Amino acid sequence: MNNLQQQDRLADSRQQAVQQDPALFPIPAPGEKLEEAIKAVDAGVREDIKRELETLSPAEIADLLESTPPHLRVVILELIQKEEEFSHILSQLDPDVRNELLKGMNFHDLASAVHDLDTDDFVDILQQLPEAISDQILTSLDAANRQRLEKVLSYPKDSAGGMMNTDTITVKPHHPLKLISRYLRQHKKVLPNMTDNLIVVSESGKYLGLLPLMSLVISSPKKTAGEVMETRQSAINCLLDEHEVTQIFIRDELISAPVVDEKGQLLGRITVDDAVDVMIEQADQSLSGLLASGSEQDAFAPLPRTVRSRSIWLGINLMTACVAAVVISFFEASISEVVALAVLLPVVASMGGIAGTQTLTLVVRGMALNHIVPANLHWVIGRELLLGILNGLLWSALIGLGVGLLFSNVELGAVAAAAILITLTVAALAGVTLPSLLNRVGIDPALAGSVILTTVTDVTGFLSFLGLATLFFF
Repeated sequence: MNNLQQQDRLADSRQQAVQQDPALFPIPAPGEKLEEAIKAVDAGVREDIKRELETLSPAEIADLLESTPPHLRVVILELIQKEEEFSHILSQLDPDVRNELLKGMNFHDLASAVHDLDTDDFVDILQQLPEAISDQILTSLDAANRQRLEKVLSYPKDSAGGMMNTDTITVKPHHPLKLISRYLRQHKKVLPNMTDNLIVVSESGKYLGLLPLMSLVISSPKKTAGEVMETRQSAINCLLDEHEVTQIFIRDELISAPVVDEKGQLLGRITVDDAVDVMIEQADQSLSGLLASGSEQDAFAPLPRTVRSRSIWLGINLMTACVAAVVISFFEASISEVVALAVLLPVVASMGGIAGTQTLTLVVRGMALNHIVPANLHWVIGRELLLGILNGLLWSALIGLGVGLLFSNVELGAVAAAAILITLTVAALAGVTLPSLLNRVGIDPALAGSVILTTVTDVTGFLSFLGLATLFFF
């Protein structure tokens, strides 16, 4: 019996044993390997750390680096032997963590680490390095690679051109499928990752269509690329915003897409992993904005950088809180006369804040998914304004009745009801209009929307409640 037959028989035996008793061959849960690696790093035994690293993929090692304090990350990096593996780890790392690691590397190690990366990943790292170091790395490359990188660097970072990879395989319409298949078999190592299509271009390099690998397999080898290519998928313009690029990938369920210039000349391609990276970055920014934590993403970041990041947002929140406090101070005499006003202030402000946040979240999400655009914004404004009024009528009636009974004061109940109606209506209007207004002035509504909205709802709630109370009782 040859070795191949023995391996097949052993594999069949193992599969049968697993089916009969899975406990004989336990499969680690997704987090178990990472947890074991963290324990090994904490213990500080280099041989144990090295042994755990050998069981992890580059993506898992990137997770490990993000899950350990900075002084332990250095130990992990020292134990990673293969430069090729290290370059893939760098491409998987969170930008904040990657920047901290790159700062501590000498030029030779840095150049070796990034040399094997795909063009798009290489460019991402170069853009985050000091200009002097990135220029040195570019100078150290051969002319072909330097030109390839400089082409991508010439486009804005947040554009399709800045996202693309220039590694593509192109064919001409007159090429027979037989010839293309033979070329791929002979040069299988040059096939870029995530290649689902070959790109068909004219003699001048203009994009014509796509040749799916599936069509290459099932079609007659006598046919040409032009006969079986697909032309339904349009190429992505190099100046298209990265957000719009991700929407195209989501809408059309793409794995890769060609990128062209304004004349239709092929420049490169974007793959789904690049689109996913942009989606994750946008989600992180939105979450940071909702939590008012700035752009902080590294849980183990140095304290000075974290203090700076959070202090900015704490300062902004302090200023907005001061605005609300000033409004309250105008009605100090009214509050001292009717103590119930101070008791009810948080209720009015809280109702406005929640209502506004609900609308703001819905609109920001709709804009992110391209469901809400300038052409249909007036419909959304009308709907949310009507919803705010209806909610205001419902809750003003309930709160007004409750306040009147609790304090045995019908006038106070009426004031509270009117303030709730005004606040919920203004909150809905602010929540639906703020995102588009912030977009027009170049501010991310996910980052600044909640802070501004809270100020608007607090000021409106305090002003309407205390103002109406002053008119009624004094």
